[in-house]
Amino acid sequence: MGNAEINKSCPYVKECGACHIGERTYEEELAQKKQQVEAYVKKYCPVADMAGMYYPYHYRNKVHAVFGRIKDEVVAGTYEEGTHRIIPIKSCLIEDVQASKIIETVTDLIKSFKIWVYNEDTCRGLMRHILIRKGMSTKQIMVVLVTAGPEFPHKKNFVAKLREIHPEITTIVQNINDQNTTMVLGEKNKALYGNGYIEDVLCGLRFRISPSSFYQINSAQAQVLYKKAIQAAALTGTETVIDAYCGIGTIGMIMATKAKRVTGIELNNDAVRDAKENAKRNNIDNIRFVVGDATEYMTSMSENAEHADVLVLDPPRSGSTESFVKAAASIAPKRIVYISCNPETLGRDLEWFRKAGYRAVKAEGVDMFAFTNHTEAIVTMQRKDSR
Repeated sequence: MGNAEINKSCPYVKECGACHIGERTYEEELAQKKQQVEAYVKKYCPVADMAGMYYPYHYRNKVHAVFGRIKDEVVAGTYEEGTHRIIPIKSCLIEDVQASKIIETVTDLIKSFKIWVYNEDTCRGLMRHILIRKGMSTKQIMVVLVTAGPEFPHKKNFVAKLREIHPEITTIVQNINDQNTTMVLGEKNKALYGNGYIEDVLCGLRFRISPSSFYQINSAQAQVLYKKAIQAAALTGTETVIDAYCGIGTIGMIMATKAKRVTGIELNNDAVRDAKENAKRNNIDNIRFVVGDATEYMTSMSENAEHADVLVLDPPRSGSTESFVKAAASIAPKRIVYISCNPETLGRDLEWFRKAGYRAVKAEGVDMFAFTNHTEAIVTMQRKDSR
């Protein structure tokens, strides 16, 4: 775990609510997160120590801030927990350092160019949010300026000045969100500089990241997580793998390099489009992606007497469903790798899998979000009649 003993304090922690820096040491947090997993999982299998970060600060590769005014002063920050009161933040201990500096620069440029910031109450103004995404491996940086309409006064000069101050920026995008909504991004993007996306490398594969793409926020720990998942799958090159809830196909593509064939299933059509593009970019031809419901897909497989050797699932916080578990058991995978972001729903689902003929062998925690209450775990399961 390395430098975790360097425990810092945050001046915003009591107002912001996004993290809990200063309330406990990182070592204490890791122990508590292991206990959270054990509370729901220990009765099914042993729980290994939480895999902590070498340096648990400035790990977020995706940083968002909202623009507003406080006493006629333009500010950027985050909403106070449970409210829409903006807490101005200049430097966050869990966000990328470069991103924080770029947000500060953009805030200053909004002032100097006299651009109106958006007012939620009156629905007037232009600048709403800023989103920054960084490829931690490639060092590519995307700046997304979210505006309330397509107009952008002094756009060329604004972009030129921002690039002059921060030449490390590789693309700048204007996202238009003209809806009265709490959603950060709208549906329209215009590249103001660069190609409108960045790339990053994860576990040796290259992924394209657009403004709205899902991508793991903690790149370093994502690699730890995926390597553990691959070890749990115990692939030899002969297996057929089902990647349920596959998103943009990250884990499926990594597994495809060690399996015979992978099928990724995902309800979100945009995510599947990104997944297909990423597979093409990495010359992976033994994976295919299906837009659809994983439960229905596996039920159809079973009806056609089809099976899979390994099932990987990474469901949302709400976990899986009992019907999914029954469909999964019907295709008789020898091993199941369950990646969970919620120990409580994980425990419930393990009981369903137990009833369906699967036993949990081991659970491993990976800390993806240091100084927050979010806990990630991987559970390896085997069919009870297999060795």
